[in-house]
Amino acid sequence: MPKPYPAEFRRDVVAVARQGGSIAQVAKDFGITESCLRNWLKAADVDDGVRSGGTREESAELRELKRRNRQLEQENEILRRAAAYFAKEIFPKMTYPLVGDLAADGIPVAVTCRVLGFSTQAYYKWRARPVTPADLERAYLINAALGVHADDPEFGYRYIADELNDAGLRVSPNTVWSLCREAGIVSVVHRRRRSGKKTGPPVHDDLVQRQFTATRPDRLWLTDITEHPTNEGKLYLCAVKDAFSGRIVGYSMDSRMKSSLAVAALNNAAARRQVQRATEEQVGTICHSDRGSQFRSRKFVVALHHHGITGSMGRVGAAGDNAAMESFFALLQKNVLNRRRWATRAELRLAITRWIERTYHRRRRQHRLGRMTPIEYETAYAANTLALAA
Repeated sequence: MPKPYPAEFRRDVVAVARQGGSIAQVAKDFGITESCLRNWLKAADVDDGVRSGGTREESAELRELKRRNRQLEQENEILRRAAAYFAKEIFPKMTYPLVGDLAADGIPVAVTCRVLGFSTQAYYKWRARPVTPADLERAYLINAALGVHADDPEFGYRYIADELNDAGLRVSPNTVWSLCREAGIVSVVHRRRRSGKKTGPPVHDDLVQRQFTATRPDRLWLTDITEHPTNEGKLYLCAVKDAFSGRIVGYSMDSRMKSSLAVAALNNAAARRQVQRATEEQVGTICHSDRGSQFRSRKFVVALHHHGITGSMGRVGAAGDNAAMESFFALLQKNVLNRRRWATRAELRLAITRWIERTYHRRRRQHRLGRMTPIEYETAYAANTLALAA
């Protein structure tokens, strides 16, 4: 079953089709079928109120309301059972057995733990190992220390120790320091701001070493972010390029340069291409970038792991470590960005989309590809692979 096209790509294709031209030509330019484009246009008309019917937003809102209603019912049941459980004169009170009782009645453990304010890891750890009296006493002390810290977070462990002793809990400052370290209780302190900004450490090794070539598609991806001003403000573009054919396999544009921009471009690339997961014999698909904060962010690293892609990073201040991606942005700058002054972000966005999908992919021949376009080069490779397999 073919993978669905990214929503951002669909919106851009619909916007281009609405500007004029035949359906057949627009579908050919973007490499989709006419029926597919007609369905996208119908759905867009429904969403914009031109055609009657339920929009995607309304359907999504209905599903979200049902999910939220079910969640609220579960949370209400958890709070009701918890109030009845803690009203019993049975001491010491332990919450974990209540989680097990609710799980037996069909309420997920994760939901119960979230409502009652602790992690699922703590619950499963308790299930795997019985709680000793020492652990129970330590847990009581940590809970009491958390309460004191919540009332006055500006003071450190010595103040917390004094408060606990006043409450009748005999505990030394050293013990409270150990409890605070274990529970992550840190006093609020004011630090002087430092001027200047330093690039953080890499989260991946440099697996490319400036060798921007690949022997098959989706073996090496390159990614980076560029920006260009409009009268409304800057528009940021994050693109993912396949080093094999030079094709832009995924891209995303936004008015802000956040980690979500890089994640969206990577997700779009993974949705349109066949990601090669790493095995014992080979690394799989490699995604190489510079050390920008967007590519070092936790969200981007999680997205790489989710798709089974191996990350790679160049050095600080070494533009040559990602030169193949910089060359594409230079070409985009010359052919689109610097051609004229752009009034709106939407106008520039459509121009970039049209140039990538119509001109760069299907009309601009490259010398290193034997005077073929990226689409032609990949098509020839696929046909040759099938011939060899036969």
